[in-house]
Amino acid sequence: MTAIEIILSIFIILGGFLSLLGSIGLIRFPDVYGRTHAATKSATLGVISIMVATFLFFLLVEGIFVGKILLAILFVFLTAPVAALMVARAAYRTGVPLWEKSGQDDLKEMYKKKMNES
Repeated sequence: MTAIEIILSIFIILGGFLSLLGSIGLIRFPDVYGRTHAATKSATLGVISIMVATFLFFLLVEGIFVGKILLAILFVFLTAPVAALMVARAAYRTGVPLWEKSGQDDLKEMYKKKMNES
C-alpha cells in the first residue's frame, strides 16, 4: 500500500465516521435544534472529507485536476451551515419548543425586546 492510498483511505474513513456520527445525532438528539447541529457539523465535514479524498485521487493517481470537486467542496462548506441556521431560526420563530431539559434560551430576551419595540 502506497502513501497516497493511505492518505486517501484516512480521508474516506474519517468522512464515513463523521457522517455516521451525524446520522446517530439525528436519531439521538431530542429537538430540532440539536438535530440541525448534528446534521450540519459532522455530516458537512464528513462529506467534505470524502470530496477531498476524491479530489486527491483524481489529482495524484489519475493526474487530472478536477476543479468541479473543489467548487462542490466550497458549495457544501458555505451552504450547509447557512441552511441549518435558517431551519433553526424558522423553527424558533414559529414556536417549536426547546427540549424541556434545555438549560437556557438565549434568544428569548432578544425576541421579547424586538416584539416590544415594534
